[in-house]
Amino acid sequence: MTSHTARAAIILAAGQGTRMKSPLPKVLHPVGGRAMLDHAIDAAEALGCERIVVVVGNHSPEVREHVVKRLGEGAIAVQDPPLGTGHAVRAAETAMAGFEGQVVITYGDVPLLKARDIEAAFSSGEGITVVGFEARDPTGYGRLLLDADGGLEAIVEHKEATPDQIKVSLCNSGVMAGPARLLFELLAEVRNDNAKGEYYLTDVVGLARARGAPTRTVMASEDAVMGVNAQAELAQAEALFQKVQRETLMAAGVTMPAPDTVHLSWDTEIGGGATVEPYVVFGPGAKIASGARIRSFSHIEGATVAAGAEVGPYARLRPGADLAEGVKVGNFVEVKNVAMKAGSKANHLAYLGDGEVGAKANIGAGTIFCNYDGFFKHRTVVGEGAFVGSNSSLVAPVTIGAGAMVGSGSVIVRDVAPGDLALARGQQEAKTGWATRFMDRMRAKKALKAK
Repeated sequence: MTSHTARAAIILAAGQGTRMKSPLPKVLHPVGGRAMLDHAIDAAEALGCERIVVVVGNHSPEVREHVVKRLGEGAIAVQDPPLGTGHAVRAAETAMAGFEGQVVITYGDVPLLKARDIEAAFSSGEGITVVGFEARDPTGYGRLLLDADGGLEAIVEHKEATPDQIKVSLCNSGVMAGPARLLFELLAEVRNDNAKGEYYLTDVVGLARARGAPTRTVMASEDAVMGVNAQAELAQAEALFQKVQRETLMAAGVTMPAPDTVHLSWDTEIGGGATVEPYVVFGPGAKIASGARIRSFSHIEGATVAAGAEVGPYARLRPGADLAEGVKVGNFVEVKNVAMKAGSKANHLAYLGDGEVGAKANIGAGTIFCNYDGFFKHRTVVGEGAFVGSNSSLVAPVTIGAGAMVGSGSVIVRDVAPGDLALARGQQEAKTGWATRFMDRMRAKKALKAK
């Protein structure tokens, strides 16, 4: 008997995606900052699938490249030309050679489907299981027809359904599971004698019943199996994703006074007890500890914020920003690839790029870490307890020693020793009465020109 302990997934991602009207292939459009196809792969990995095959089309080399980068060349199967869903699954047969376990068929444009939605489909023994859902409006969906014993009798497309079948609200998600050997045997029997001349995966159900193999359905929510085919549907999927993420974080103790205004990514981590004010955007890779406060209109990506730190309002943390306990990054401050140690501050109007700010150091308004020479990035190190005056430019590579001070308006091009004061600005010169004489001349010229 075939072993059903091993699991595999075939992810269909060969569609043209023309309704997206975008140069970016449909399955690479992001939901929660992550490509829809990656969400599908994540679900397959979470299910413990030891083999994952993605069916792609020759029309989208970007999709192939994306899959190879993540899973390797062996995960690729090509459907060319596209001749229906059954044909797409058969395109994966060579890549699935030698696999004897259970296989699930999913889709690269169904980003909200999780492992928990698929898990029950794997316990079907020798038969075929289809994931169904109760549709709020079943128009356009294939209907799942059950027999008297509750088994799956047939899948009927909407346009081919009878008036009684049209009333059925149990619909086909397209997700199907079964033993790999049985699945490919049945697909070999599928014919394309239909109006489109295509090979339909749904025909597998009738063929399975004809040979006496059990067929059944398991349920998922309509939102979980939502497919994305156009930009409006992508926005709808994003909204559903955000809603679940926000509710999960608030249930864990995160304070969000206006959750609908907070935008999260697929991997955003926020500890219970943190506060996120309205209109904050989290890009991928943000980790916020319990007790931190993220103030309004801030953007955080690839950054870590420790307990007791405060960010914003109107701050930007870019990848590599690492804020320790009690750090304050205020309005219109941008931090990129800089570790800010405990208690350090940059309260307003600064750019800190590539370097380190020591504990309890203060970065004045208008300070710039001049980190890029047009070819390479260089580091700026500000020591513990140092004070950098307003409107200073620190030209990297440069080190400001512990307890040192930089006078306002300085351009620092050499290291400053611990405890020293560095001043690097021109001498102030006063020309007595010059401004008065200049303004008098200009007013006279303006008056003459107005005549």
